[in-house]
Amino acid sequence: MNITARADYAIGAVLALAAMSAGRDAGENGGGRPGGAAREAAPRDAAPREAKPRDAAPREASGHEAVPAEVIAERADIPRKFLESILRDLRRADIVTSTRGSRGGYALARSAERIALGDIVRAVDGPLAQVRGQRPQETQYPGAAQHLPVVWVAVRASLRKVLDETSIADVLAGQLPAHVLALANDDDAWSNR
Repeated sequence: MNITARADYAIGAVLALAAMSAGRDAGENGGGRPGGAAREAAPRDAAPREAKPRDAAPREASGHEAVPAEVIAERADIPRKFLESILRDLRRADIVTSTRGSRGGYALARSAERIALGDIVRAVDGPLAQVRGQRPQETQYPGAAQHLPVVWVAVRASLRKVLDETSIADVLAGQLPAHVLALANDDDAWSNR
């Protein structure tokens, strides 16, 4: 699994937009581009939250004024042309809405609590896990490797468990799900290998 620059920037853009919508500076406490994670990103004393299923209720608009793309680009430290391409994908996925005109810009299409990191990754990069361009369950291997599809499905399931159960609001508040903190607090999780 490789988080692409496109997905990293997209998450950063949505975090910045959510922070501005909440009246916070995108640079404080989690807004802006998430690149360069440090060990402090998951402090052992961070308060976990219980994972809540996202219901299928109708999507509500964020209710905040539209933010121009150039402001999002500046706050999230994203090249503007690259951001515009990302915003198109996020709009198609109903993560953001756009308004034209002199007061135009972008706003969250639904509350930050209802936007999972996995939603954003899928919007800009497609499925969370693929093996040679195939979904994990579609792979087939002969002989000794015949059981590899089960491993690939398990990898996808673990990605879903983290990315689909962590919302933009969780990241902004520093209230990550308990199972995400447990994974991040494992000393081995921070080793380069």
